[in-house]
Amino acid sequence: MPPETATARRSRWRAALRPGNAGVVYALLLIVAVLTLLSAQLGRPPYLSATNIINILDQSSLIAILAVFTTVVLISGNFDLSVASVAAFSAATVLSLVAPLGLPVAMAVALGAGLVCGAVNGLIVQLVGINAFIVTLGTMTAVRGLVLILTDGRTITAEDPGAQSSLIALQAGYWTVPHVLAIAGVAAAAAGVAVLLRRSRSAGIALLVAGVAAIALSPVFGFELRLSKPTYYLIVIAGITWAVLRYTVIGRRLYAVGANAEAARLSGINVNRYRIGAFVLNGLGSGFVGILFAAKLLAINPTGLQGTELTVLAAAILGGTSLFGGLGSVLKSVVGALILFTLDNGFNVLNLGANYQGVIVGTVVVVAAAIYTVAGRQRQVKRVRESSKPQVPVRQEALR
Repeated sequence: MPPETATARRSRWRAALRPGNAGVVYALLLIVAVLTLLSAQLGRPPYLSATNIINILDQSSLIAILAVFTTVVLISGNFDLSVASVAAFSAATVLSLVAPLGLPVAMAVALGAGLVCGAVNGLIVQLVGINAFIVTLGTMTAVRGLVLILTDGRTITAEDPGAQSSLIALQAGYWTVPHVLAIAGVAAAAAGVAVLLRRSRSAGIALLVAGVAAIALSPVFGFELRLSKPTYYLIVIAGITWAVLRYTVIGRRLYAVGANAEAARLSGINVNRYRIGAFVLNGLGSGFVGILFAAKLLAINPTGLQGTELTVLAAAILGGTSLFGGLGSVLKSVVGALILFTLDNGFNVLNLGANYQGVIVGTVVVVAAAIYTVAGRQRQVKRVRESSKPQVPVRQEALR
């Protein structure tokens, strides 16, 4: 592959920073700025305090993890409404088994339960050919019934002290990473060297200088990163999923399957394998979130996590994920989840009534979906116009 030219890099960055692509990031920054100003104006505690930021990240982590895996399903061209029920079923499973079997075995069974639910969804949708919305709506109700059976219609808890301590250790507490500025400086310097080796002198030198400056300033500021364990789980899961979708053949084929399943099939891609695999991955992720939810509350009732699937879909839609497949980004879905919880947190800080919260959040979701839909139509019209332009033939002088 020939090296990317400076003009191509600039065009790629300009495209990435357009409102149609990075609009969700701009929206998050705008919301944070408005809430910060309103908090200061009304004499509330500082909105951008370290404690509040950590709380927002912690509160949004479980929904954001679900949004990451739901985005994978949506990219593949399918739909899944059963994520909350599967997570609740896994939570009830781990709480029921952690005392007699121990946490590792209970977690394995709970993850297996989520995996089986995802596989059932995928097999029915792809092999039987029923619409994914109908199938997952049915499995959402059926799995919720399994939760009711497993809990016997009541709240179940981890009563054994050893089981409680093992669950708490899985989810509670914070991990502190010291000298974050130095770590970022080393990463920037390494990236600068790598860019220099690719003959991009200006960008490489800029990264290298920034990295050295960050390393030099680290002893002065002594900045450290203190985040909850679920936040770190989210960072790892979102990072790995993004890298797979962005840089691997699996990711490119998944996008191709979602964009045009028939064309992908004709090009030799096993469409059923990728779509069923997306459902299985989503079920596994839902099982993991259910375990974290059980570890957080040490209890689950038949209505636990009910309605969460709508919040997850809202986060994916805010992130620009298409409901028709072939388009989406897990990182933007995470930002979409952060927007929802930033609004919720801001309403609480500003002491805004719950009646207004639903109206504002619902309006934000609808407006975001409308913006992405209009932008997508404009891009499609532009592509059609460009493809329909008459090609000017190149005149060749006759040989004398």
